[in-house]
Amino acid sequence: MMARRMVRRRVVGRAVVRTAVVGGTAYAVGHHAATKSAEQQYTDQQQSAQIEDLQQQQAYQQQQAYQQQQAYQQPQPVYQQAPAPAQAAPAAAGGLSQDDIAQLMQLGQLHESGILTDAEFESAKQKILGI
Repeated sequence: MMARRMVRRRVVGRAVVRTAVVGGTAYAVGHHAATKSAEQQYTDQQQSAQIEDLQQQQAYQQQQAYQQQQAYQQPQPVYQQAPAPAQAAPAAAGGLSQDDIAQLMQLGQLHESGILTDAEFESAKQKILGI
């Protein structure tokens, strides 16, 4: 009878140990899966944020390119040649007429607003000054 109790205790003891090992393993696997899942979600969120930032940057760059294109497509002002000497307006200081001064001022404004490049501005200025 004693032997039966001992055998029974061993069987019961092994079953308890086996249950504890299985339960512990299940917990470890579940905990690992949950941690892995949380890490994956965090990585996914970071990637989504980076993609959104890149999309916003691209949209901004496209908008800037469109605005620049529109600025270049605006009709360029037609520069009038200086009137013939017989019809010239009274000369201002330095030998420039009022029309020349007005054209130079208009050129300066166009250059400052970015419509004219430096080279275009210099070329038009030289034409007006007769250089």
